[in-house]
Amino acid sequence: MYTATAVFDLLLPGDSRSLKAKRSYVRPIVAALRRFDVSAAEVGALDLHGRAEIGVAVVAAEAAHAREVLDSCERLVASRPEVELLSVLRRLHGDDD
Repeated sequence: MYTATAVFDLLLPGDSRSLKAKRSYVRPIVAALRRFDVSAAEVGALDLHGRAEIGVAVVAAEAAHAREVLDSCERLVASRPEVELLSVLRRLHGDDD
């Protein structure tokens, strides 16, 4: 069994000056990520209006499958024109950890 996680650090548009506006950008991204059968949530920069951190976790029988799912998630987030993907922190944990 393998677990893989990714944290996406996002720069939000300048009009996200309130938490309500921030949620209007973050919620659709989290909803789209969940279509990959992953756990996804806003996990950091909760009080910062112009930034967001979205975490994703997946459990798979094979490491390659876990990586493929995270690759798909990263492509989805990077393709969103309304946000800028600043960085991605990925981790893979297996039975031998």
